[in-house]
Amino acid sequence: MISVVKYLDNISINCQSSIKISDGLTIYFDPYDIKEKVSNADYIFITHSHWDHFDMESINNIINDKTMIIGPSCVIKMLDNGFNSLEAEPNRTYNLDNIVFKTVSSYNKDKEYHSKDAGYVGYIVTLNGVIYYIPGDTDLLEEFKNINADVIFLPVGGTYTMNREEAATLANTIKPKYAIPIHYGLAVGSKEDTKYFVDNIDKEIKSKIFY
Repeated sequence: MISVVKYLDNISINCQSSIKISDGLTIYFDPYDIKEKVSNADYIFITHSHWDHFDMESINNIINDKTMIIGPSCVIKMLDNGFNSLEAEPNRTYNLDNIVFKTVSSYNKDKEYHSKDAGYVGYIVTLNGVIYYIPGDTDLLEEFKNINADVIFLPVGGTYTMNREEAATLANTIKPKYAIPIHYGLAVGSKEDTKYFVDNIDKEIKSKIFY
């Protein structure tokens, strides 16, 4: 049985929803505020085109000649032609040379920030036997109840996304091994939201606050 605790050592979050997972491959999700040029990304997954998720300065600091950028159409259209890219649509499975991933819907139900028609996506990525779910900026949606994942990253800040209560509800529905709070401390959300989240998920689900 794979120890998910071991794989937490391969996760880093510098802020907001800017996640890096390194385990054989180096994968970034919504890289933001990365100031050091490291050029080590195998894959860059972008959930949508808002400034705190699609940051070209950060992308330029992690990309190399072999990096593939994956994102919805609104992101791909904003990239220069020289980038190696793949347009991702919601609710599909993609098989690449060395990775398989699924996309899920990511939108607001009753707010105008992230419309369903925009085609924004979340990602379910399996890496060395561990399943990671990164939702993007989304409300709590009924379709999420069937997601299966070992490690999930959920926005807790509210306003533009689900709030801390909804995030805890989703974690308790999916029942991962680890549920990690994200999307707070920049535009909206606070450490109090992360504490509420950690205190209100089922005791069988572990958590870690990264920033």
